[in-house]
Amino acid sequence: MRAMVVESPGEPDVLRLSEVPLPELRPRDVRIRVDSCGVCFHDVVTRNGTMRRGVEFPFIPGHEVSGEVVEVGPQVTQFALGQRVATAQRRHICGHCRECRGGQETSCEEREFLGDAGLNGGYAEYVNVEEDNLALVPEGVAMEDAAIAACAIGTELNAIREVGKVRPGERVLVTGAGGGLGIHGIQLARLAGAFVVAVTTSEEKAARIRDAGAHEVVVTGRGEDFSAEVRRVTGGGVDVCIDNVGSPTFQPTRKSFDMGGRWVFVGQLTGEFVKLNPAQLFFRNLSILSAKSTSRQQLRDSLELLRRGMVRAEIEDRLPLEGAVAAHRRVEAGRSVGRILLRPGL
Repeated sequence: MRAMVVESPGEPDVLRLSEVPLPELRPRDVRIRVDSCGVCFHDVVTRNGTMRRGVEFPFIPGHEVSGEVVEVGPQVTQFALGQRVATAQRRHICGHCRECRGGQETSCEEREFLGDAGLNGGYAEYVNVEEDNLALVPEGVAMEDAAIAACAIGTELNAIREVGKVRPGERVLVTGAGGGLGIHGIQLARLAGAFVVAVTTSEEKAARIRDAGAHEVVVTGRGEDFSAEVRRVTGGGVDVCIDNVGSPTFQPTRKSFDMGGRWVFVGQLTGEFVKLNPAQLFFRNLSILSAKSTSRQQLRDSLELLRRGMVRAEIEDRLPLEGAVAAHRRVEAGRSVGRILLRPGL
């Protein structure tokens, strides 16, 4: 099969179009003919070496996949040939530990993130995923949209609904608002009844961000302190922050909270560490939380939101497999709004 392979960490051009064998079909595997695969910043930090945990070279990137079932392993019971499916970002979970049984499979000790190790990821014509990490794509949901349901939509749903517990009327700050996570986080926070403030470094993205549902858009230069403007437009600060950026905006985000704020970390764009005096948290009664990936139920819920038209998948562009290099350049530079898709059939 054709696939984009990363042999060693580096710049986007380390992504090479290659012919590789089909990955071995394990007993619980479902083989998927890839229709679409989202290009996530996670793919960037695995490719450039920033992300090391669980990463093994060579690998085929890509964890946001939709496609058609073309083969199943002998122990598969939930899926059949010809069905349309979307992945929940993982290749494998154990399925029987406390976390898996309790709907917290994102914390399974055996979890294998799809596309981080070995020649089995979504930047390819085919990918194998165990059945516990898949959901059926409902009728009426486009395959392109379904590809990004787990990561770009589901992770934000996790952050806003389960972790952040956003309530109607609360003030929510979304950082990295023009990216694939942020643009969907705006929609979900608005759907939860929040007053949504979006932060972006791009004036060109502001109109798209407003169209996604942001009540206020704060445009700031990279490295600048945007907290005064956030506090002004919210009348004192935010109650919740869905932080899709991490270290680069840590200090201005911290200063954007009102008392008792909930800070939910979703993304980390660099390997940079931050300095923090704990008093800066407890004097304002701030809680630091995190949302890790998407459960299968959250994936199903995201697909249902798409089916009902309550959330709109923001697709910036569609490229063939060999367009992965250009896609990585655009994502890394922050030039895209929403998700870029790779489509092996183009």
